[in-house]
Amino acid sequence: MNPTLHGFGLGLRPTHYHALLEEECQSVDWLEIVSENYLIDGGRPLDMLDRINERWPLAMHGVALNIGGSDPLDRDYLHALAKLAKRVRPALLSDHLCWTRHQGVQLHDLLPLPYDEATLQHVAARVRQVQDTLNTQLVLENVSSYLRFADDSLDEASFLSALVAETGCGLLLDVNNVYVNAHNHGIDATAYLDTLPVSAVRQIHLAGHSEDALGSGLLIDTHDAPICDAVWALYAHALRRFGAVPTMIERDDQIPPLSELLAELDIARHIAADAQLELAA
Repeated sequence: MNPTLHGFGLGLRPTHYHALLEEECQSVDWLEIVSENYLIDGGRPLDMLDRINERWPLAMHGVALNIGGSDPLDRDYLHALAKLAKRVRPALLSDHLCWTRHQGVQLHDLLPLPYDEATLQHVAARVRQVQDTLNTQLVLENVSSYLRFADDSLDEASFLSALVAETGCGLLLDVNNVYVNAHNHGIDATAYLDTLPVSAVRQIHLAGHSEDALGSGLLIDTHDAPICDAVWALYAHALRRFGAVPTMIERDDQIPPLSELLAELDIARHIAADAQLELAA
């Protein structure tokens, strides 16, 4: 039986391998791996992963599924995911609601989809295919975006809600991405959260962002900075709506010492405790 997630976790990064293993780190309840970093047959990454997996439950988080793309789903990639999942027994297996590849070319970006009925049915069919192949629920993350399609007939939150209803998939709610998109597209972030089905939200991501250096006024989901106050406030609203959802912090650039991320994790804990008190009152 696979473990379940609870409490507060971190994205596992190689720079923190030794700190995690050598220190107590009792405040880390679980870890999330980037699946593609471990789709190999051996070597140091898998050895470290095995050692870490002895101490913490893991979630697998991918960036290359291409769930919204027009290319056929990559069977070899799905086989590799299944092999890794058998090894680490993840509590959750997730990827992004986006497209990443076209005509066999990997674009190395999480590109937004048009939100309309045709895209919904296209993605739903592919979600069902992945869930049948991997024999597990697929959990999909909302991505940050810097443009929208002129012919969108659904807003993003309604699209996600409809996809859950069609497929039974779960949602990985990236609160920072909601905040970034609300700023970039002029949407109401709290209304977005209030649209999502409560029972579908399986995990929460928190991260930092930056302003576009070219002066466009856009916010960019860079994962290279501490979480800002406005995102913490939106996180508190999310917890009041969705309850005690397992939460983690992502940092992919300008990665600080582990102690700094643990301090941010403590902030998340305090906000969650306050939210639970409000719900109980």
